[in-house]
Amino acid sequence: MKINNITKITLSLLALAATINFPLQARELRDGTRFFEKSPRLIEAFTTFSDAGVWGAKYYFTLHLPENAGEPLEKITVQQRQGLEDIKFRIDRTFAFVGQPDRKQEAIAIQQVDRDRETQAITLTFDPPIEPGTTFSFALKPQKNPKYGGVYIFGVTAYPAGSQSNGAYLGIGRFHFYHDGDSFN
Repeated sequence: MKINNITKITLSLLALAATINFPLQARELRDGTRFFEKSPRLIEAFTTFSDAGVWGAKYYFTLHLPENAGEPLEKITVQQRQGLEDIKFRIDRTFAFVGQPDRKQEAIAIQQVDRDRETQAITLTFDPPIEPGTTFSFALKPQKNPKYGGVYIFGVTAYPAGSQSNGAYLGIGRFHFYHDGDSFN
């Protein structure tokens, strides 16, 4: 049987990898910092009302924590990054559940919801942490929608369980608010 050079190189690299004693998908650094092997995904973000100044809206964020995440998800941070005004939230009205807003399943226990006074970032801590393989949603309730229409952007970061963990930035939730008479073109 004749072996070509590419096959020889491939076999050599596999043999070398087998002799190196380290996991290919570590979840913890030497200093104890935890991280996701496979990042959660922000699936969607939307508001129940897009009119400026409206009361009673909910801002939904839906995420998926893949089976191969390697770690459960313990915290989510949401921070407004763009908009003509800072949106104030009723953090005592925050809730979470397994599934998507149109297919709610069981509630997810939120141990704590905090707001950083300086950055206005909102952090949700789940207890117990959310297990890999779960699609879940959470809702933030603003005091009211912003009075100025426009695009408002919220950055979302997820953190694995553990006191020392690296967050995974998942992207943005984009909300469009309109005044009466605003053009949709």
